[in-house]
Amino acid sequence: MKARSRIGFGLLLGLLLGLPLGTVYNVVADKPTAVQPLPLEELRTFSDVYARIKNDYVEKVEDKTLIENAIRGMLSGLDPHSAYLDKDEFRDLQIGTTGEFGGLGIEVGMEDGFVKVIAPIDDTPAQRAGIKAGDLIIRLDDTPVKGMTLQEAVNIMRGKKGTPITLTIVREGEDKPLKITIVRDIIRVKSVKARTLEDGYGYFRITNFQSKTARNLEEAIEKIKDENGGTLKGAVLDLRNNPGGVLTGAVGVSDAFLDEGLIVYTEGRVPDSKLRYDATPGDLLDGAPLIVLVNAGSASASEIVAGALQDHKRALIVGTSKTFGKGSVQTILPLKNGSALKLTTARYYTPSGRSIQADGIEPDILLEPVELKEKESNGFQPVKEANLKHHLENGEKGKGPKTGRKAAKDHKAEASLAEKDFELYEALNLLKGLALLEHTRRAAGD
Repeated sequence: MKARSRIGFGLLLGLLLGLPLGTVYNVVADKPTAVQPLPLEELRTFSDVYARIKNDYVEKVEDKTLIENAIRGMLSGLDPHSAYLDKDEFRDLQIGTTGEFGGLGIEVGMEDGFVKVIAPIDDTPAQRAGIKAGDLIIRLDDTPVKGMTLQEAVNIMRGKKGTPITLTIVREGEDKPLKITIVRDIIRVKSVKARTLEDGYGYFRITNFQSKTARNLEEAIEKIKDENGGTLKGAVLDLRNNPGGVLTGAVGVSDAFLDEGLIVYTEGRVPDSKLRYDATPGDLLDGAPLIVLVNAGSASASEIVAGALQDHKRALIVGTSKTFGKGSVQTILPLKNGSALKLTTARYYTPSGRSIQADGIEPDILLEPVELKEKESNGFQPVKEANLKHHLENGEKGKGPKTGRKAAKDHKAEASLAEKDFELYEALNLLKGLALLEHTRRAAGD
């Protein structure tokens, strides 16, 4: 297995590249900060507003509530990913690092005051109920989302296993809002799934990036290679609807397919936010062709992997659209009272210096989002040479490649894949072409 690079974080122990609900977070230690001049005039205005609310609001409001709301407002005005976490929210976030939590199984963000689905997590109630990336949640049961913070919406969606919740969503292409009832369950996020698509071709799906994702991917690759005689002709890495996760997971996955070179770097205002991650020797596929599948739900850490492999020309990026476009880094900063700040502290850049923020990764090959169905036969069979009277016998029958039932079985399997997952079907066909081209080049070199 490929040795992992050791990266010095200094005081910055971890970077966030995912979104709420199931994303893995790391924490930085508290440290002294440089004292900045106070904006006295603005603080007087704040104090005046605070006093007026305290004295004149229709109901009595606790000081703690006013201060926390002021802090939340200050952070929410910065960007969609910075937030204040009270003690309970910080504890829930830390529990989420286990990859197991109670809820629906969706990664979410905020857009225009509504909760936006970044991606449903594989094999969860949300995915099984038909929730899709890009859905806007406008009601939780009978409660409008407008006016809620993201954390308040998340708290409502979480709950005991077996309890239902009805989401009212707005979906592009639908004439009216949809109501979808989902029964909560314990969400256990399995980061890596793998299988053999065809002889010599592996499929590796990463649902989100956890601290152990790179190690799990290595184990999955070794397993699939063993199933195929020790080598693979090519592989598909599926990052569709992968909302992100920890930076080190993305770096490790990229490193698994690269021998050398820069993977990603980050830039921010403070020195600790300026980091660089390089690949270590060893490609787990030994240079075999690689296709990376993405879509609009591929965000953050997924975009780091796609960007690194695209810049190094190690993989072809294939998808139905640009990726999500989250190119910012969040850091968890614990506070002395047990709460914490989730603060955007840096932007990340691909090896060629591209910022993905609000732009995304453009696929090398853009696919149209289509669904296929097997065409019904009209009963007509075309006339072939074998149907002609007095035709010559083959003479080599039985010595050539597979025919008859085996060929029909393989054709049926291909048709089934095309119907179930057209993008993966196209990726496999492209992979076969790349593998054939590589084999031809090596043969010509010999």
